[in-house]
Amino acid sequence: MNYNRLFITVSLILLHAGALFAADPKDGKMLFQGRCASCHSVTKKITGPALMGVEDRHSEAWIISFVKGSQAMVKAGDKAALEVFNQNNQVVMPDHPDLNDDQIRDILAFVKEEAANAPKEDNAPFSRPGEKQPNLMPMTIYNFPFMIAYVMLIIIMILLLVFLVNIKSYERHIHKED
Repeated sequence: MNYNRLFITVSLILLHAGALFAADPKDGKMLFQGRCASCHSVTKKITGPALMGVEDRHSEAWIISFVKGSQAMVKAGDKAALEVFNQNNQVVMPDHPDLNDDQIRDILAFVKEEAANAPKEDNAPFSRPGEKQPNLMPMTIYNFPFMIAYVMLIIIMILLLVFLVNIKSYERHIHKED
């Protein structure tokens, strides 16, 4: 019997089976937008915590349990669940018992993919004060060309209003004579 050929065949079957059961970020995106996005963001805290790196902070099994029944875990005294609950002003996360484990894994795959594509802090504009400065000039009275244009605009508006008032009064005067 050729064990190499058997090993390769079994490996290929397992590889394809793993691909069939792998988490799908596209399905996770739809689920995230429908179920999570109102309270969570991948990169920043909203009502709930930012989800970037959640797989590093908690095990997959813990995350699945928490999504399905966060308050049951809090009431049971789970230390990590209590910590998350208290760090987020004790806002109750709704339970999602209707989500199966694979759907939650899809959400996690989407979060991981979004986190990988998120801009790094160093690339964000003005991430370090003093290092990058905006290219703009503040509006002050010492900005001479701006002040000239501003004063001219006000004078033109006043003259226009005076002109319109005079026209209106002239029209009234003519209608009274008739």
